[in-house]
Amino acid sequence: MFKYGVASLIWTEDFSKDGVPLIAKAKSLGFDVIDISMTNTEKFPSKAVKKAAKDAGIEVVTTIGMPRDCNLIDPDPAIRKNGVNKLKSLVDINLEIDSKLLGGVIYAAWGYISGKPRTEDEWKWSVEGMRQAGEYAKKTGNVVLAVEPVGRFESHFLNIADDAVRYCKEVGTGNVKVHLDAFHMIREESSFTKAVETCGKEYLAYVHVCENNRGIPGTGLVPWKEFFIALKKIGYEGALGIESFDPSFKEINRLAAIWRKYADTGEELAIQGLANLKKIESTIK
Repeated sequence: MFKYGVASLIWTEDFSKDGVPLIAKAKSLGFDVIDISMTNTEKFPSKAVKKAAKDAGIEVVTTIGMPRDCNLIDPDPAIRKNGVNKLKSLVDINLEIDSKLLGGVIYAAWGYISGKPRTEDEWKWSVEGMRQAGEYAKKTGNVVLAVEPVGRFESHFLNIADDAVRYCKEVGTGNVKVHLDAFHMIREESSFTKAVETCGKEYLAYVHVCENNRGIPGTGLVPWKEFFIALKKIGYEGALGIESFDPSFKEINRLAAIWRKYADTGEELAIQGLANLKKIESTIK
């Protein structure tokens, strides 16, 4: 059986102390993992999160889309340095809350697009910065840093699993792995099976189970059965996290282009999605 997770973004785009009760809520809805979006790290309630997760008996992972002033592929070395420091601070928070994984767009600023294909300099800058963060994570507690290939409208840097695995290998610290997301895969990959096999158990650390339109998983175009068969074949043991956003959100909607509701609430989307995905999994022998 897969471990299913739900993103805090289902409820809020700004996780703070007011969001701590969502941890127990996620468990009560049948989720094994809560994926907390690290949008507000300055006031992140680490102690409260750790206690709430322990009390609820739920695993915590974190994700982020790096801000523009922490862009590992910016021509300005000061901004790249900010990015490395940001990643190190995120590693520290993950250790404080007993999270073993930080995923998302962590190799560049989310939404930053140069207007041309990725350059050799950008590759070198990001690999060097991620290597520093990976070494720091290894030294302090070995938090996994999972890079998420995203669609062409959100980044020009990593869009497919093949490039993400090559990136992890060049970083070379052993704790930089891949975070796949079905929403992005259906636009950028030629095969769900091939993408999973490219990562293999060695490199695939996290998966977002998002529908092609970010609606209720199991109601759109994503080939869920093929995807699940491929994940089982490689022996994937990580979480499958349901992520979507509400059109009332501000900053995230600008970047993710969410203009309509797919369920009455984000919570309803997650509940229905969980039921659909479990039903699909049950059909796989």
